[in-house]
Amino acid sequence: MYKRQTYNHSLFIVLKTAQLEADQVVYGETHLFVGANFLVSVRHGASSSYAHMLQRCEADTRGLHMGPGVALYAVLDFVADHYLPIVAKLERDFEAIETDIFTDRFDRLVIERLYALKRQLLELRNAALPLAEISAELMRLHEDLIPKELRAYFRDIEDHVARLGGQIDGMRDMLTTAMQVNLALVANNQNEVVKRLAGWGAILAIPTVIFSLYGMNFEWMPELKWRVGYPLAVGVTLLGCVFVYRRLRRAGWV
Repeated sequence: MYKRQTYNHSLFIVLKTAQLEADQVVYGETHLFVGANFLVSVRHGASSSYAHMLQRCEADTRGLHMGPGVALYAVLDFVADHYLPIVAKLERDFEAIETDIFTDRFDRLVIERLYALKRQLLELRNAALPLAEISAELMRLHEDLIPKELRAYFRDIEDHVARLGGQIDGMRDMLTTAMQVNLALVANNQNEVVKRLAGWGAILAIPTVIFSLYGMNFEWMPELKWRVGYPLAVGVTLLGCVFVYRRLRRAGWV
């Protein structure tokens, strides 16, 4: 989420923050009010404290003469850095279920976990990528707040977030491909089952047809008067079944 508004000589920015709590991804917001000589941050929801970042800025006094742009960079960089552990966590989640994906059986739980992971990646992408847009607009439209000496730092954030977005998009593509492969394997296995059932159905059709003839009420059936009629009928049935079985076996249907 990203929102930028200008009020007279001040700038209002809304960032979406993310962090891990009990191995779960939680999101919050940070509202920034930036002016020529001030920076005010207001945190809502899940967000780490900026106290450590503030101490680091106060300890390094070399950039303080450049105004609130230094502190603004520190906040944006701090927010961007917190996306990395989340991406690593989602990668571990994907690796944990990857072995269950490439099977020829349908597992509803695995598919649900994949969709949940894909949704988390989309949420993280929507939270992280606007940082690149923020950095670009700050360098292009607010030269009064971002001196020339600081632009390289904001460009670094832009590149950092772009690489992060590339990782997320790559994982989303892998998830999509994995789900398609899983569904293809399941469909292929179902086709094999159907082929085998059809093959055995063809074999069983032979005795079904032959023996059903003896259920008809015809008086003049020559084989009924033969002593070899019954063994001959059974033998023809067996030969027909064996012949069809061997042909289907050679074709890989049974």
